[in-house]
Amino acid sequence: MGDLGAGFGYLVQGQRWVGRHGRQYGFGLLPGLITLVLYVAALVALAFWADDAAAWATPFADDWSSPWSAFFRGALTVLLWALALLLAVVSFTAMTLLVGQPFYETLSERVEESEGGEVHRSGLPLWRELWISARDSLRILLRVTCYGILLFAAGFIPAVGQTVVPAIGFCVTGFFLSEELTAVALQRRRLEFRERLALLKGRRLLVLGFGVPLALAFVVPVVAIFLMPGAVAGATLMSRELLGESVVSSQEPEASAQSSPSGA
Repeated sequence: MGDLGAGFGYLVQGQRWVGRHGRQYGFGLLPGLITLVLYVAALVALAFWADDAAAWATPFADDWSSPWSAFFRGALTVLLWALALLLAVVSFTAMTLLVGQPFYETLSERVEESEGGEVHRSGLPLWRELWISARDSLRILLRVTCYGILLFAAGFIPAVGQTVVPAIGFCVTGFFLSEELTAVALQRRRLEFRERLALLKGRRLLVLGFGVPLALAFVVPVVAIFLMPGAVAGATLMSRELLGESVVSSQEPEASAQSSPSGA
């Protein structure tokens, strides 16, 4: 339980950090806003298309007596939309990080500068960083899709499908959200995708304490926009603990930033 609370604490610390650095926060809203417009359009389109998709996928239900056919297809439509929402929550972070890669790199560096200690830089050209980010995001999306299919199938199990499955779904989403967000800081340290996954699995409760509340908040797209800059900041702070690097107390960053010529 201690790690769960600590993970949530990093999420709160990140929001406080951007609250004290208004310029960084303002620029951080733009990538999320652009991504939100695209995703809302896609989900709205799916809301109109999902009924037809459910009917197309279940021709065997055409001869079922009423109301079983409508009930079955209605449940399938809800599960299809829930799966799309699950994928949207995870890929929203990936897409927003991809769109805002230059800014979030700078934001993460500024957070580390304000906390003191060594500030790591990858030294890679921007196109290379974008390529690595896109490649790793695709790997995560494939994993989440596999989990989503399994959870989608488990959703048909009475009682379990309406209680346990959604809880597991948010845990999966929270874990991979944390991976996407900590990747901003960890990629600058040249950690590969599998190394990052192993690092997060070693502190699973800490990661879930950070990622699950964020996943729940990200269900509301507008909230996701406003929380994203702080989520990057909090994930940067958490990355330092995962690596065993020294972290200055959350009461000290502002003073550290004032003493640093490159502080925000």
